[in-house]
Amino acid sequence: MIQWVYENTEQSLENVIVATDHPDIQSAVEEFGGKVIMTSPDHPSGTDRCAEVIEILQENGEYYDVVLNIQGDEPFIRNTHLSLLMQAFDREDTQIATLANIIEDPVELFNPNVVKVIIDKGGKAIYFSRSPVPHQRNCPEKEWFNGFKYMKHIGMYAYRTDVLSLITGLKTSPLEQAESLEQLRWLESGYTIKVHITTEVGMGIDTPEDLEKARKIIPIRTLGHQPDF
Repeated sequence: MIQWVYENTEQSLENVIVATDHPDIQSAVEEFGGKVIMTSPDHPSGTDRCAEVIEILQENGEYYDVVLNIQGDEPFIRNTHLSLLMQAFDREDTQIATLANIIEDPVELFNPNVVKVIIDKGGKAIYFSRSPVPHQRNCPEKEWFNGFKYMKHIGMYAYRTDVLSLITGLKTSPLEQAESLEQLRWLESGYTIKVHITTEVGMGIDTPEDLEKARKIIPIRTLGHQPDF
């Protein structure tokens, strides 16, 4: 799965690095010729791991304006997803960017592993939740899906490098602890998250059930076969 994600993102980005604290992952990445940097095992999130990689690169004289944090369990990531994230930084006021799409399966609406997001008129995130937001008062839950266009968060981020170093220094916040979503810490601290809407569906592999769904969508490929997106 990591190789699938790596080879696909490599088509769009100038420098792709796998950040991990696991020697087996390091070996797997090196075996297919990918770049990998070992990081601390104590990071609470992928954002913190990205920040350490940036520090290591800067110590070696490599500097970047924007960092994309792509999960290794996102085999359905598309090049158009990456383009949307990068386009967000055409605006100088963009601090953090992410993606979302409309929930098309009513089962996902009440699935706590599917993170929902609400967005303001300017395209910035108001709130993320594992619960359906907004709550539709005086409307039976079975009718919620047809009564509102709910948005699903696609779990990848892009950050300005200076913002990345700042948000990883923030203390855990009450909302973050309640929902177990690190992006709520950033919102609570006043940072803005630009959300681009994509019509192309994303799907992370968070549970064994997700893995089975993925195997039905795309066959297990032989090593070295380039994924077709």
